[in-house]
Amino acid sequence: MGKSTDYASKTPGPDGRIQYDVEETAIWGELFHRQMDTLSGFACQAYLDGQAKLGFSPDAIPQVGEIDARLEKLTGAGVEPVAAIIPQAEFSELLRARRFPVATFIRCREHIDYIEEPDIFHEVFGHCPMLTDPYVCDFFERFGTLALSVDKRHIKRLFRLFWFSVEFGLIREDGQLKAFGAGIMSSPSEAENAAYADVERVAFDPLTVLRTPYRIDILQPVYFVIESFEALAASLETDIPALLDQAEAMGDFAPLYGVAA
Repeated sequence: MGKSTDYASKTPGPDGRIQYDVEETAIWGELFHRQMDTLSGFACQAYLDGQAKLGFSPDAIPQVGEIDARLEKLTGAGVEPVAAIIPQAEFSELLRARRFPVATFIRCREHIDYIEEPDIFHEVFGHCPMLTDPYVCDFFERFGTLALSVDKRHIKRLFRLFWFSVEFGLIREDGQLKAFGAGIMSSPSEAENAAYADVERVAFDPLTVLRTPYRIDILQPVYFVIESFEALAASLETDIPALLDQAEAMGDFAPLYGVAA
């Protein structure tokens, strides 16, 4: 969100469809196959169900308009094609309206393992299957509402709740840890790190999350674990502004890396 990008978004043609060339489609297919192999046994059931409902295929990059129509029927949510980086207020307004912003470009082969910018593989393959879950949609709506109402000095801290859940969250499912965060689902190296590396995995607690710094340019050294998507949505029904004040007063935990972002 505050980062510049060298990628350019694609715009729909007169027929409402976005054209992707052979190389772009090949990158989508390669990422699709690699991620499905990596996520085998690690992706949560809600994610797998959502992907099936949206009809993803390795053979073609999904069209944003078609995903939007399917999500509208499933949960009343939707997606909005945008430039890769949009202002925080615009991002939050879309979330409040239960619309998720989707960048329309796909990463180049040089960045196939990890990309800081949110490309269509991250947005669509990573996030969109979870938008078929009504509680996740509630979380997005409540988060967007909060981001538009809290004191501006708290915005960066507030986004830790987003980062450590819908971007890099794990869920306990039938006694096992499963992944649902889009940053895990869409990045081969992040998925490997979350599944197998010797990193911290901590129960999701809003105050703890609000005191935990992160960086966007490294594999994550800590992941937070939710018990259910219903509980995740309900976590934003607590007094988050008061928790932000408390977290600010208590200060951040020492980062598990170099300088905090």
